[in-house]
Amino acid sequence: MFADALLTGLIGLLSEAAEADIGWHFGALFTRNVLFQLLALAVLSALCVAFCVMRERRLGQLAKVRSVAEAAQHGLLWPLPERMGPLQIACRYLAAEDEAQIGGDLYAATRITGGVRIMIGDVRGKGLSAIGEAALLLGAFREAAHRHATLPDLAATLEQSVTRYLADFEPSAEAGERFATALLLELPYEEHVIRMISCGHPPPLLLSPTSILTVPNLHPAPPLGITGAGPDAYIIDVAAFEPGDTLLLYTDGVIEARDVDGHFYPLQARAAQWNRASPAALLHQIQRDLLAHTHGRLSDDAALVALHRQLDNNHRRRHHGRVVT
Repeated sequence: MFADALLTGLIGLLSEAAEADIGWHFGALFTRNVLFQLLALAVLSALCVAFCVMRERRLGQLAKVRSVAEAAQHGLLWPLPERMGPLQIACRYLAAEDEAQIGGDLYAATRITGGVRIMIGDVRGKGLSAIGEAALLLGAFREAAHRHATLPDLAATLEQSVTRYLADFEPSAEAGERFATALLLELPYEEHVIRMISCGHPPPLLLSPTSILTVPNLHPAPPLGITGAGPDAYIIDVAAFEPGDTLLLYTDGVIEARDVDGHFYPLQARAAQWNRASPAALLHQIQRDLLAHTHGRLSDDAALVALHRQLDNNHRRRHHGRVVT
């Protein structure tokens, strides 16, 4: 039954022919017993062919859905560039639903004067049902990130966009239950710092080549879509981001992933093991380890972004033990 409909039908015809030949050979072709066996075999063969036709139709529909989802992913989650100024970047997206390659997790990056702004976020819900809110938040960020001089102004604009969307499209049965967490970052090229605003989103992990892992202390604001707050409600947190450091951004689908015994995935402990890896290699290791932890089945969408500040000329000379004059 795992062959296509044509091959299954051919096998059924050959079975009928073999059964008839056996009956003819023994002179019992027109007996009630042989005729009943031929009829039963014909009905069984027809059912198998019908099953194959339905299965092939279902597989075709599923392939179309996956094709549309993949096209939507490329249109919605634009691939992040591998390099932006002194930053080396890698990203991963793991969807919880097999039929969907995108869902409620999101990330985006855009260049601004003298630096880069990056957002990673998580819309409540998962899979295809959360795509609308994710698309809105990504579009609002890409449009507003260039216009506002400060991160609080950007955060307030995103809050207004999400609030307006929910007012128009949020189902009455889910009033007050739809929102999005987001982490906004600004990384200037010439300063070795990160400026951050957390809207209810988990803090990033900062990996240094000296095997030290730190978690920046943030002052999170409420998630987007809840308060309608203005710029004064958002506090900028600043942390050092030296050449050679790697910043790991993630959504709660990573840290809330459980194994069969209900234990959460220990992201901090695992990430510290690969502190010297490139961004792409770091995310590859985490993805493989995360799927092994959950036996290949995630209960929620998960997104990861790794940012590595490359060594400048002065740091590169010190790294190789040469004196800078």
